Amino acid sequence: MALTRLRTVSKTREIGEVARAPEPWLDTIIRGDCISRMEMLPKHSVDVIFADPPYNLQLGGDLHRPDQSKVDAVDDAWDQFESFAAYDAFTRAWLLAARRVLKPNGTIWVIGSYHNIFRVGAIMQDLGFWMLNDVVWRKTNPMPNFRGRRFQNAHETMIWASRDKEAKSYTFNYDAMKAANDDVQMRSDWLFPICSGSERLKDEDGNKAHPTQKPEALLARVLLSSTKPGDVVLDPFFGSGTTGAVAKKLGRHFVGIEREQAYIDAATARIAAVETLGASALKAAPTKRAEPRVPFSSLIEAGLVKPGSLLTDARGRWTAEVRADGTIAVNGEVASIHRLGAKVQGLDACNGWTFWHLREGSALTLIDDLRVKVRAGMSGAGA
Repeated sequence: MALTRLRTVSKTREIGEVARAPEPWLDTIIRGDCISRMEMLPKHSVDVIFADPPYNLQLGGDLHRPDQSKVDAVDDAWDQFESFAAYDAFTRAWLLAARRVLKPNGTIWVIGSYHNIFRVGAIMQDLGFWMLNDVVWRKTNPMPNFRGRRFQNAHETMIWASRDKEAKSYTFNYDAMKAANDDVQMRSDWLFPICSGSERLKDEDGNKAHPTQKPEALLARVLLSSTKPGDVVLDPFFGSGTTGAVAKKLGRHFVGIEREQAYIDAATARIAAVETLGASALKAAPTKRAEPRVPFSSLIEAGLVKPGSLLTDARGRWTAEVRADGTIAVNGEVASIHRLGAKVQGLDACNGWTFWHLREGSALTLIDDLRVKVRAGMSGAGA
């Protein structure tokens, strides 16, 4: 198994990763067929797979612009299959190999166009992968449709899936994605330009080093959303090495598999020039799920809320009395802050932490702010 070793300086030990001897295949580009090479990797050894397989574009002859100049389209041999059956057999084989190396809580991303993504998705479901999202990459600068016989192809689709239906502990950095999106849930349609300008790798003749090079911004969002520093990312169709370059920059390990030596050479030089970000820049944003659970009674025990105090909603429509056991009472009915918050509003559910406020004279304090103080004391952050 031919390995192209790239010296990757990992910052992950500085941010909590347990030190361990690196596997010899980490941070390498393995030359060869993706199926046979994945079969040589240890079972359950990678955290995330990003796959950009051949699209099987079925191009019928050359494509020209209105001025008769030839379009630099994908016409390489690696993208050509003799039939849909042959493409499906190839897809099933590499997905089986990928599923074997994926950790039980790992996830896989597969990107494609309308030519192949539906076939890939059906095979993934047949093999037991569990769909989490289909993410649409909307291109800000897509190639025009020169023949004028169809809509302009302005997007590609990514399937994000867990290894199986029972995989519940996969990584999804929800809070980080929400914070990056101005505190609004990150949507499944992502707007990025296609790879161009200085980011586009060129060969000695000034031509594209790879016809389908993906933008680093796209890969960065993939990895920031679904991996942690120190995780292992596998790309079985490594190409120009975008996955490896972004993984190294973000303090993740990578392993790439690629058949073409020219692509390996370009990727090797590209990744060698990448510097890993510092530990402070890589530190993951804290997630609410990871924070210690604080019951409402803890606020009473901490003296932040006294039995007999009054809680109200922000508009003063409803008032509840705090009881010594951590429940609240409204019109003689006693329950939790959540259940009574839902009851007074006529709703099925309510987050009592963000609904109720402590009334002290004319001042209102959100009880969730008081919970933050209790958490700080639990972690020693307030000392």
